[in-house]
Amino acid sequence: MKVEMKNVLDKIKAYNTIILFRHFRPDGDAVGSTKGFAELLRASFPEKKVYLQNADFSDYLAFLGGEEQPLPDEVYAGALGIVLDTATEDRISNKRYTLCKELIKIDHHIPVKQYGVLQWVEEERSSTCEMVAAFYQAFKDELVLTKEAATYIYTGMVTDSGRFRFRDVSGETMRLAGMLLDSGVDLDTVYANLYMKEFDTFKFEAYVHKKMKITKNGVAYVVVTKAMKKKFKLSNEQASACVSCMDSIKNSLVWAAFIQNDDGSIRVRLRSRFVTVNELAEKYNGGGHACACGATVYSKKQMHALIQDADTLLKNYKENNTGWL
Repeated sequence: MKVEMKNVLDKIKAYNTIILFRHFRPDGDAVGSTKGFAELLRASFPEKKVYLQNADFSDYLAFLGGEEQPLPDEVYAGALGIVLDTATEDRISNKRYTLCKELIKIDHHIPVKQYGVLQWVEEERSSTCEMVAAFYQAFKDELVLTKEAATYIYTGMVTDSGRFRFRDVSGETMRLAGMLLDSGVDLDTVYANLYMKEFDTFKFEAYVHKKMKITKNGVAYVVVTKAMKKKFKLSNEQASACVSCMDSIKNSLVWAAFIQNDDGSIRVRLRSRFVTVNELAEKYNGGGHACACGATVYSKKQMHALIQDADTLLKNYKENNTGWL
């Protein structure tokens, strides 16, 4: 049992009010870990007040239920804040986390900047949801795992692991997933909501396949313009998902989607196989995992510079490694 887990549990026991937070533009892991941890704590400590407070939401994951109403500032005073799946403070969606008496960080991203009185970080985990599942397993004699909590946590594990395909998936990941399934997760409902697509989405993906490009050394990329988003009636979240359209190109070990925002910035979804790309993302106002990152550029010139840097990175990798496809 990790010391960090025990320290987190002790802090939770010491507070009557607990408020959970996550990063802005939440993905499945952010939503699943916060909703799952909140439900786990409510079922285990019914005498405590447990809240989940965020400033933005995810239409894609709306099937997991709505969000809570904002709390008045005075509720934060004297509360324990727990931030999940968020590497740095500047990415916390609800800035009122600073009103909490103490703050805990629970995360699986590569550490960049520490914050909080306690940090429980396991970058080798496939998801923060996997950490939440491990937390329950470590203290299952004291905690209560409901079907609802298991569904939230499993959903986050599935999405952040690429349906259990990414390199951080381990035997422990699968054992914890099995534990959650034993709690009654309805797989038909989860997978239908996650992966069923509107017909227009398929047409957009076909359009992406026509528009994608590849560099000399094998970096695949596509630019999703504001006009494309309007044509296919896409949210930024739906547009960003097109990065998955390029994940199976042979000899392409790095791929990226560039999504134009209304404010002129360009959101970058960066993915790789074998090649570590988080340092590249950090150079362009981002970060994340070794092979799955986000970044932001502010002009076409910066976008092309990132593509060139990625091409050079991939060239160097191919020249110095074997066994890649």
